[in-house]
Amino acid sequence: MTRIAGKLALITGASSGIGRACARRFAADGCHVVLWARRRDRLEELATELRAAHGITVEVAAVDVRSRAAVTAAADALAAAGRVPDILLNGAGLAAGLAKIHEGNPDDWDRMLDTNVKGLLNVTRAILPRMVARNRGHVVNLGSIAGEQVYPMGNVYNASKFAVRALTLGTAIDLTGTNIRVCSIDPGLVETEFSVVRFGGDADRAKAVYQGFTPLTADDIAELVGFVVNLPEHVNVQEMSVFPTAQRSARDLFRTP
Repeated sequence: MTRIAGKLALITGASSGIGRACARRFAADGCHVVLWARRRDRLEELATELRAAHGITVEVAAVDVRSRAAVTAAADALAAAGRVPDILLNGAGLAAGLAKIHEGNPDDWDRMLDTNVKGLLNVTRAILPRMVARNRGHVVNLGSIAGEQVYPMGNVYNASKFAVRALTLGTAIDLTGTNIRVCSIDPGLVETEFSVVRFGGDADRAKAVYQGFTPLTADDIAELVGFVVNLPEHVNVQEMSVFPTAQRSARDLFRTP
């Protein structure tokens, strides 16, 4: 029996990568899950898998976190059904492009800021008041080492993840005196669809990012998230930075020749 068995977790960005891995980890721990992402077909496939494997309840909704109206409507529907999440994993996020600031694509900037920052705000604003009303809950934001250290041509993505870190710390302070825990998990290089998205579907360029060393996997991060949410209620991991062993900073990485 785990500490989150029987609880309810809401996961955004659940259709792929770390969000999907966390859904599997939570389900394996006996936690019921609500899965939000834009691609409903992927969510339905994952829901079928989790119900069959773990006998938990799984709810899905096609929600684009960039739409405040869509987020609010989905959150209100959950609350109306008496389904207030015990755990919120803000997993939706992306990088778009890799360019110097004076050569960047403003459409890429909008996509990153609207998803990584405003999307996190939309979901947190819709869910957190209900946690506060019950005086319990756990918010886990998926950050990045890019929110602690800048790297060449990462400018706007760096800015979005620095914002996630600031929002995590600010939220924790705002919730002083409550029993609600707040955490940011900040990975280094994790091999998911992340780089494929960043490079506009260029799979070869994305694959090259992870050559010459063993990167983290989505399951590695899910294991850490699972550890954090399963800690005793009086223990809060506020920030966690994690790298593959070959990586020591945002810019220091050893690749096997």
